Amino acid sequence: MTTAPGPAGPSSDSQALVLIAEDEPDIADILQAYLRRAGLRTVHAGDGRRALDMHRSMKPDIVLLDVMMPKLDGWKVLSELRHRGATPVIMLTAMDQDIDKLMGLRCGADDYVVKPFNPAEVVARTQAVLRRTLADDEQRVLRVDPFVIDLDQHEAAVRVEGRLHTLALTLTEFKLLTHLARSPRKVCTRAELLVACLPEGDALERTVDSHISKLRKKLEELGVRGVPVSIRGVGYRLWGSE
Repeated sequence: MTTAPGPAGPSSDSQALVLIAEDEPDIADILQAYLRRAGLRTVHAGDGRRALDMHRSMKPDIVLLDVMMPKLDGWKVLSELRHRGATPVIMLTAMDQDIDKLMGLRCGADDYVVKPFNPAEVVARTQAVLRRTLADDEQRVLRVDPFVIDLDQHEAAVRVEGRLHTLALTLTEFKLLTHLARSPRKVCTRAELLVACLPEGDALERTVDSHISKLRKKLEELGVRGVPVSIRGVGYRLWGSE
């Protein structure tokens, strides 16, 4: 059974997640070592198709994408990533012609690194791109343990025993979860949630209770209990205490 986390401090989900799409294991291992030393989390995909699968399931904050990969090359992967949304992408390639760099940038890459590269430089560029994207107040993906909420795709997932489970939420339930997740320890009044999350016409505060109850039931079915937390006579917060 999974319960709501307490106020013991941030979890590893507060660190950016880097997806390394690289078919050469030695290069991938070096990049993972350097990135982890810099405080970033990493996952590795050895081919283009696997990279797209992991992007959909794990929702990384940034992708380091090799051009020459089996199954799907980096250009095709980049095209699909841009079709899905705006996840930052840094291309990794042995191609050093200007036309290749321009092609990568025109296709939507955020940066371009030519092999052989200094792993420390890749880390620095990764951090720079992350600073530009994650500094935005409207982050595209909220990571609040145990939740991962994709604002672009209107999808929410919950991590249970190390695995992400997609939640089948109504629009109102998604809005309520997102609003609470932005400030997980803040107590939100029913009136605040009513204005922020419910469609026009739902004017009764007890309507909030009904939607929260349905959201909580869906979480309990996955073993996540006590979320959101009820604050008697006031409203709700996601979890934890002040």
